[in-house]
Amino acid sequence: MALKDIHFFSEDIDFSIKNKKKIREWIAAVIKQEGFRRIGELSFVFCSDAYLLEINRQYLAHDTYTDIVTFDSSQDGDTIAGDVFISVDRTRENAIKFGVSQTDELHRVLIHGILHLCGYQDKDKGDKSRMRAKEDEALSLRGFV
Repeated sequence: MALKDIHFFSEDIDFSIKNKKKIREWIAAVIKQEGFRRIGELSFVFCSDAYLLEINRQYLAHDTYTDIVTFDSSQDGDTIAGDVFISVDRTRENAIKFGVSQTDELHRVLIHGILHLCGYQDKDKGDKSRMRAKEDEALSLRGFV
């Protein structure tokens, strides 16, 4: 798996994720565990609530705040590729709401986007339960926090 194809950016905020190399290795391990063999271009864009709200409105016709929006650009079945937009504002707020560290919440949301690219959904109760179990499983693989 090509770790060089996993990119981190920020839009409209000053934010930089810590432990980039370790995060890339963790993401690759989760992707491999899910049965994918390659990573195409995979971009994580950290932004504000306002920025992500505009993406949600423009591309998904949703007029709501959210912590993540994922766009899949994979072109074949064994490669993961896409853009994952994450609201740092929302993850900070949710960390407080759920009583977890900001780092843990950010990692949960980051891997949530990867799981969407792996084909997991979270539209109904059963899907949400499966997604949460997969998030917990992936978080247990971190080993660097």
